[in-house]
Order: sequence, then structure tokens, then C-alpha cells
Amino acid sequence: MKSLFLGILAIIIIGVGGFAYRNAVEHPTQPIMCPLGALVCPDGSAVSRTGSSCVFPICPPPNISLSSVGISFAIPAEVTVATLPDAASVAAYRLSNIASSTAGANIIIRRYMIAASSTALETIQQTALSGTSGLPVGATAYSSTVLGTHRFSVVLIERFEGVVDTAYYLARATDVLRFDAIDTGVMNWTDKNVDVSLLPAHVALRKLLTTLQGQ
Repeated sequence: MKSLFLGILAIIIIGVGGFAYRNAVEHPTQPIMCPLGALVCPDGSAVSRTGSSCVFPICPPPNISLSSVGISFAIPAEVTVATLPDAASVAAYRLSNIASSTAGANIIIRRYMIAASSTALETIQQTALSGTSGLPVGATAYSSTVLGTHRFSVVLIERFEGVVDTAYYLARATDVLRFDAIDTGVMNWTDKNVDVSLLPAHVALRKLLTTLQGQ
């Protein structure tokens, strides 16, 4: 009886071994070959597909991805993360290379949903409120510009007591993104000939927006 059991066991072992050998010969392990192609990151660098699922990895810094709002961009080297100032904010940054102790430069990104009965323009008009009066800014405060691959509605929110705040609005299908450049301690803020786009926060934001990806 014992001999019969050992014989059956030996047959099973030989059978399993043979099956494994045949499978290894007929289906040898092959390295995973991902499709060719590369993902171009906001800063112009590129990453290739990796891993068993052949997905693109996250673009490394200085690239930033805000998956909650479906955008990515390259952040300037002099910009660091700051605290979110309000509920509408999805990201906030500050410039760390401002020489004056009384001056500051900040970038704030906000998201506003478009109500079912409203439009993107109405949403912009409702949220473009003067920093001094709290009322909607006048029509003369509006302009537009193209940065990178996107067109922005540009609104001068505030220019008062050394503060210059300009909002760049990006209208999308269901929401509006607002990118604020806020410079404080601006000595010549009363000079109408001053090009506010050359202020530190404004320069950094415009540089950021030229790399913006996403719709």
C-alpha cells in the first residue's frame, strides 16, 4: 500500500514538473515593452512610460500638478508654497526673494463653479470685487491676454495704498479659475504710467501661466 502511494506521488510530481518545464519553454518570460512616446511636462522636460502598466510618471519639480482642478504648471524657482487664504483657494504661493522687508509678492489660485443658470462671464463679474469697496470692479478694469496656449480675462482688482492685485481668469466648461498676482509695498502705485506686469508677483504669475497645461 505504501509503495502504491509513493508511486502515485512520484507520477504527480513528474507531471507537474513536466508541465512547468513545457510552459517555461513555450511561454518564456518577456520584458514588458511599453509603447513609445513621451509626456512633455510644463517646464519642457519629458518623461517616458514606466512600470507594468506603462503609465507616465508624475513630472518632477519644478512641475506642479493640481489634480483637483485638472491643471499643471511649472513653478518659478523663487516661489514657495504659502497658506491658503480662503475657501475658494486651491493653491497659494509667495516669492521668497523680495528685498524689502515691507514689500511682499503672492500668487493665489482660486476656483469658482459656474451655476447652472449662469455663464463664465457672469461668474467672473460676480467674483471680481474691488479690494477696497467690496463691489464689482468697473468695465475699464477688464482686458484680455494670451499666455502660453490659453486666453485669460485680466481684471485689475485693486491698486490702492501700495497694493496692486491683478486677477487672470481662465473660463472653462463648468468653472472659472482665477490666478491672482498680489504685490504689496509698491512705492509708486499712484503712478499711472507704471507697468504693473513688471512687478515681482505679476512677473512670476505670467511666467507660471505660460507653462499652464489643462483645459
